[in-house]
Amino acid sequence: MNNTNEKRILSMLSLAKKAGKIITGEDGCVKAIQKDNAKLVLVATDASDNTKKKFNDKTKFYNVPIHSIFTKEMVSANIGLQNRATIVITDEGFGSKIEDLIVKGWTNGEETH
Repeated sequence: MNNTNEKRILSMLSLAKKAGKIITGEDGCVKAIQKDNAKLVLVATDASDNTKKKFNDKTKFYNVPIHSIFTKEMVSANIGLQNRATIVITDEGFGSKIEDLIVKGWTNGEETH
């Protein structure tokens, strides 16, 4: 992922937070996925293996896109909340724009989770 796209994604996360279009924390994120409110799920690269597995399973079952590209520290700094490993984007516009930036910005051949 190139630096420009990283900055754009983090900026979009900050805007989504200000617009009230994100949910953080495991329980809230799971509920949003189950209630079909999740448009995109982001899991921190340094989240626990259990957290990664839980959200990979949930998003696969409920057919929600999921990506893992930032650390907890990077995400937390941009949304103004501490130690956040999971984020759900609840708005279709923000979700599709962020996912588009992630997919287009992935230039080294690796895939996100």
